[in-house]
Amino acid sequence: MHIGCCAYSYRQYLSKGDMTLEGFFDIVVGLDLDGVEMTAYYFPNTERDTLYDVKRMALRRGLEISGTAVGNNFCRADAGERAKQVQMVKDWIGHSVTLGAPLIRVFAGGTPDGHTEDEARGWTIAALQECAEVAAEHGVMLALENHGGITSTVEQVEALLNGVDSEWLAVNLDTGNYRTDPYGSIERTTKRAITCHLKSEVPTAGGKEDADVDRIVAILKGAGYRGYASIEYEAQEDPMTGVPKFVKELIRAIR
Repeated sequence: MHIGCCAYSYRQYLSKGDMTLEGFFDIVVGLDLDGVEMTAYYFPNTERDTLYDVKRMALRRGLEISGTAVGNNFCRADAGERAKQVQMVKDWIGHSVTLGAPLIRVFAGGTPDGHTEDEARGWTIAALQECAEVAAEHGVMLALENHGGITSTVEQVEALLNGVDSEWLAVNLDTGNYRTDPYGSIERTTKRAITCHLKSEVPTAGGKEDADVDRIVAILKGAGYRGYASIEYEAQEDPMTGVPKFVKELIRAIR
């Protein structure tokens, strides 16, 4: 299993311009991690030269770009808006190739007012099928995250995967996003995961609690998972101090 870090972990610094992507890479190197997940939000632009610069900076530091990530929503009620979301994902499949990333994390979305979950699921399946065709052409995996909305439960995630029925679609397992039976849901999802977001907390009925990292790692290892465990830090503590603490805990559990 490889340990990485999502750029999103440092979102308050990257989004304000207080940290550059190169600065983020230097932090990850200092933490002795293997790779980075690059979120679309923090790129200054997607010109080829910019993407190549990011690729070079990572390579020079011995970091693998484990994947890219976009904030799409396939549950837009308007067909034209959904088409724009599909095109964004297709564009980022191409950007992933340029960056040398083997996969792209995507979302589904939530059921809009005045519509049913069945409708939202149908829209999402159609969008994922269209994107999966392009992903297959470029050799890039789609990784659907369990991220609330119509991916709040294992059953919902499985319904989408089964509906799309593509070998180019798998799961980005987020260990902090299942609000019902989080550990059981993690275990059930692991067999379909191509990548994983490790969070320092899991939901409870009253809020959140510290994640049982040993239990999560045991579930992943028990399922033969050998992909990335990418830290996506969302706790209240500043990531400058919180991420290094979580890295130590994760390294202890994995290695």
